[in-house]
Amino acid sequence: MITQSVTNLIDQLAKLPGIGRKSAERLTYHLLRVSKSDALALSDAIRDVKENVRYCKTCFNLAEADECEICRDPKRDRRLLCVVEQPRDLIALESAGTYKGLYHVLLGRIAPLDGIGPEQLTIEPLVNRARSGDFKEIIMATNPTLEGDGTALFISHQLSGLPVEITRLARGITTGSVLEFANKEILTDALTGRQKF
Repeated sequence: MITQSVTNLIDQLAKLPGIGRKSAERLTYHLLRVSKSDALALSDAIRDVKENVRYCKTCFNLAEADECEICRDPKRDRRLLCVVEQPRDLIALESAGTYKGLYHVLLGRIAPLDGIGPEQLTIEPLVNRARSGDFKEIIMATNPTLEGDGTALFISHQLSGLPVEITRLARGITTGSVLEFANKEILTDALTGRQKF
């Protein structure tokens, strides 16, 4: 028999994405083995995130103030705006270290089969930002999926008529890959987005 407290912890951990029942059990037994201060440090970190982290009022990135660090950074190019689906996509682009503009986080993608429409995303604030801003380029960096492409297309229609260039991330064959293992979508993107040699 397992105590009620242990069962409750396993149940809560099993609700996390990517964590099945067995993983939840392993995590629970790990937390039982570590020191009380180490285990409580995890609970404190969870509490801090829930109490302190919110969405940036400008771009909807994660922030602990009204605006995120990127929106407050005066060194960013304020004429470039990169549209991503989630804060983790922004983190991935930032880790590349080459983009120095601003961002807008949609907090999802249009997915009618999942009941997610444009009104559940931050598309309206994006359009308002584009209308009132002085952007020269808006980069669609949605994921290369059917829903991501559909979301980018919807947004580009919403922004049509504005004096701003709308671009999308390049896609295609990655360096070091082999053509025979690429799927048809990757090959299509590579052929249609080809550049001069």
